[in-house]
Amino acid sequence: MIKYIFLAAIAAIIAMPDTAAAQAKKGKNGGPVVTSQGHPIEFVRKGQEIVFYVSDDDGSPLSTKEMRGRATIQDGGKTTTVALSPASPNMMSGKLESELSPQARIVFSGSLHGHSLTARYTNQ
Repeated sequence: MIKYIFLAAIAAIIAMPDTAAAQAKKGKNGGPVVTSQGHPIEFVRKGQEIVFYVSDDDGSPLSTKEMRGRATIQDGGKTTTVALSPASPNMMSGKLESELSPQARIVFSGSLHGHSLTARYTNQ
């Protein structure tokens, strides 16, 4: 019986919405904004280029000069990883091999000075 209660509790936790996946807010560049550890991160797709605008906790642009990052994309049953490069003033960008389909899932992962940021998006 305890085993089933434990499994039900795990299933309920997994089913809870992730706060870093909420996409109700639009950013200055027209993309969805997800907040990760107090940092707003906006996702913008321009053809086969993806750009993440990273902001400080007060909303000001956060320099990505020393940032390392990648985007993991699940699209059409395939998972690919795109290396992201810093660009001035607060962008992390990368090139896709092909256009994203509607409802593709994108996960941004970045680190700066030992601080890890993760944000999840759904292409729209």
